[in-house]
Amino acid sequence: MRVAVAGCCHGELDKIYETLALAERRGPGPVDLLLCCGDFQAVRNEADLRCMAVPPKYRHMQTFYRYYSGEKKAPVLTLFIGGNHEASNHLQELPYGGWVAPNIYYLGLAGVVKYRGVRIGGISGIFKSHDYRKGHFECPPYNSSTVRSIYHVRNIEVYKLKQEKDKGQTAKTTRFLALDKCLPHRDFLQILEIEHDPSAPDCLEYDIEWLTILRATNDLINVTEHLWNMPENNGLHARWDYSATEEAMKEVLEKLNHDLKVPCNFSVTAACYDPSKPQTQMQLIHRINPQTTEFCAQLGITDINIRLQKSKAEHHLCGEDEEQDDVESNDSGEDRSEYNTDTSALSSINPDEIMLDEEEGEDSIVSAHSDMNTPSIEPSDQASDFSASFSDVRILPGSMIVSSDDTVDSTTDREGKPGGTVESGNGEDLSKVPLKRLSGEHEPEQRKKIKRRNQAIYAAVDDDDAA
Repeated sequence: MRVAVAGCCHGELDKIYETLALAERRGPGPVDLLLCCGDFQAVRNEADLRCMAVPPKYRHMQTFYRYYSGEKKAPVLTLFIGGNHEASNHLQELPYGGWVAPNIYYLGLAGVVKYRGVRIGGISGIFKSHDYRKGHFECPPYNSSTVRSIYHVRNIEVYKLKQEKDKGQTAKTTRFLALDKCLPHRDFLQILEIEHDPSAPDCLEYDIEWLTILRATNDLINVTEHLWNMPENNGLHARWDYSATEEAMKEVLEKLNHDLKVPCNFSVTAACYDPSKPQTQMQLIHRINPQTTEFCAQLGITDINIRLQKSKAEHHLCGEDEEQDDVESNDSGEDRSEYNTDTSALSSINPDEIMLDEEEGEDSIVSAHSDMNTPSIEPSDQASDFSASFSDVRILPGSMIVSSDDTVDSTTDREGKPGGTVESGNGEDLSKVPLKRLSGEHEPEQRKKIKRRNQAIYAAVDDDDAA
């Protein structure tokens, strides 16, 4: 079985499928499956764009919406996981996985499926230690913090995957692919020959062991922001082993009527982008996807989004309280970046995340509030013929070398000088400034201007403040 693996897609489906077709013409035969390793960007409309934690200049509609609307169909079965540049509100509708478009399947927060007898598993997002032990508490409309924490991996997803057993199968060598972004003359696509079961169905199937684990761990679902640990054999938990037993798998098979085929039940849940009628003020809605509803009902597990909506109504975990906090902060005129605190969750640059552009410069640094409220950007026409740029596409070798131009330039301040101590406008060392203003103190009439020497900590100021 020939499997193509792509790096970060960034919504460039047309270009990826064009390149895949070129590789097929030059190769020994057609590709059976395409795997996309994050940053897929399943953007349906302008509201989805506002849910991507990227600087405004990268908010382009790209081409996924054409596959969502049915204008085009993926020429090959496509599976993907989520990265740190996603339309998070769209993917949140499918926590257990599902179709985001005909023939394009999302593996969910974590998931395992089968195709032609080959097990394919993955986990979405990136790791951040301060969110790892939290529950899945975020929901639209996101604020400047939750728009990022929504794609941080949680311990429960790792815990579920660790319940999978080898079942005595012979271990095989795993090949690590260092693939680039979808750009001209970059190694972003590789085709592999994978052994498969010729007698297995030629369709996407659920993995019975994974379904059994999902059912067993259903009571562990957490939609709060509180830190918690997974059960372990330490004398404190009645149960810590949630691996699938033969008896439990038989029960799940009976629930599914012994049919493990993934149903082709894609449905449109949001308005699709219309280039002739842009809607920059489209409202963000926390949706319940019928695919997830059907899956949960059949398996007898909880829809995380329904649990979230109930918790939101009862405890106001997200939504009005968070928005009110943002409004009060803005009304007070307080500049959060004045204080020597860690604002990595709020700024537009996270030092632990994969960046969209190696040479972004200061143009990519925006404040947390402008990142969320800037109107969507219309797709721009490319002057050059993209397909011509891939005239040298080939079936890539097993090992790959990361290009030297992938390295990120060292951080410099606005004057081009290397980082040093952070000073206020009058030369005062900010390390002597208190972290928070006391309740009895009044706000100074004029805020101090700060030379932000560390782009990963401090959000950028407006042009008039920087002057």
